[in-house]
Amino acid sequence: MKYLIKYFIDFTALVFLYALVLFKKWRTQGRGSLLVNTLMYAYLSLVLFFTMMPVITSIPSILDHPYKPMNLVPFIDVSLGRGDFLRQVVLNVIMTLPFGFLFPLTRNKRANFGVTVFFCFLMSLGIELLQPFFDRSSDITDLITNVIGGALGYGLYVIFRPVTFWVLERLKTR
Repeated sequence: MKYLIKYFIDFTALVFLYALVLFKKWRTQGRGSLLVNTLMYAYLSLVLFFTMMPVITSIPSILDHPYKPMNLVPFIDVSLGRGDFLRQVVLNVIMTLPFGFLFPLTRNKRANFGVTVFFCFLMSLGIELLQPFFDRSSDITDLITNVIGGALGYGLYVIFRPVTFWVLERLKTR
């Protein structure tokens, strides 16, 4: 129960941030923008949940353990036959697919493939560099597979762009 309260504190902070700041800003930009930005915010909140939470209650003890540097040997788990490597790779790719799809939509058509992949790389790098502070492992393989997921997500964005923009245009006319 004590551990669940730690997550509750983080989610409460995220809800208040959304309700008091972001919702008001995005609502003035129209329904389509509100929908896309809210989906991106919910997605990023889930990424935070799976990669670093609990955050707020961990801050006082963030420096109480040694920083474990990132494993810089790509795909070492395969060569050493460790753990559930394939599952981890698939989950990391799936985790960033929504980023590659939603990011260009939040940028109002101003995000090409390179920009989307670059920001996916920055998000993933930030996560991997911060994870050791929250007593989690960090791995270059995660960074590589996250970027692949973002690139594949952008491919889905390109494929579904006509349908997506049709839906967003319909939201504007309501």
